[in-house]
Amino acid sequence: MKKILVSFLLLSCYLGMSQAELNNYKYIIVPVKFEAFKEENQHQTSTLIKYILTQNGFNAVYDNALPEDLLSNRCLGLLLALHDDSSMFTTKLNLSLKDCQSQEIFVTQEGRSKEKDFKEAYSGAIKESLQSLSGEGYRYEPSSSTAPLIVSYKDDVKRIPQTATQDTKKNTPTPIVQQKATPENQSFKDMSPVPSDYVQEDVSFASDAKEVMDVVESDVLYAQAITNGYQLVDSTPKIVMTLQQTSFSNFYFAKPNWQEESGILFKKGGNWIFEYYDGNELVNKKMNIKF
Repeated sequence: MKKILVSFLLLSCYLGMSQAELNNYKYIIVPVKFEAFKEENQHQTSTLIKYILTQNGFNAVYDNALPEDLLSNRCLGLLLALHDDSSMFTTKLNLSLKDCQSQEIFVTQEGRSKEKDFKEAYSGAIKESLQSLSGEGYRYEPSSSTAPLIVSYKDDVKRIPQTATQDTKKNTPTPIVQQKATPENQSFKDMSPVPSDYVQEDVSFASDAKEVMDVVESDVLYAQAITNGYQLVDSTPKIVMTLQQTSFSNFYFAKPNWQEESGILFKKGGNWIFEYYDGNELVNKKMNIKF
């Protein structure tokens, strides 16, 4: 009895610590189709899990309907996975939560059911499994790992030596409006900037880029801001490509993870194009990217 009591206390402490860690995350992402199944929302598993999580106080969202802040920063959410270990006569499963780096943050207890009807069996097993994931005490508290990256240039300002001289008149900004209002002189001149009608031209292909393979990439990639550019992640989420900013808008140096060749990424005609060389052949690949 003493050993059982000690084991129960240790388990309670572990679950308490794990649930406290959930406070670092704003969302729980529920797949509309789990890897264990062939169809979306098979046996109504996705809708049931989202409903139970929401009832327990968690902000659960489907992976095909992510809010804007989660699209721009996938580290705000935990991706839920269903692990099916069912046998012929017993439905057995548990659920896990992973962060944006695929690190496992929480694993539920195993849920079981001996119901013959699949829908009832999975419903019972999911409800039993989620008993260990209570929303009691849950409150989103942003951590340094999920907070947006803030770059400060406070310490990068070069100090001017005291011996140096400064022309304070040159540093005085030119007023937007110049006017005189004296009995002798009365004038008014508006110095506000005039809007420019310049329109940036679209990117055009060079004459030596006629033999181009046009490959369409259908998977949606989500852009996360990093130092000097972005990283593109898929719905796993896994980093698929790294982008480095250039001095031109909508133009990046691009390094994919599926091949050694680097290239460039630019916007043309409303589409994002990844251009690189495959041997001596110039390749253009359309990318489905959400910034």
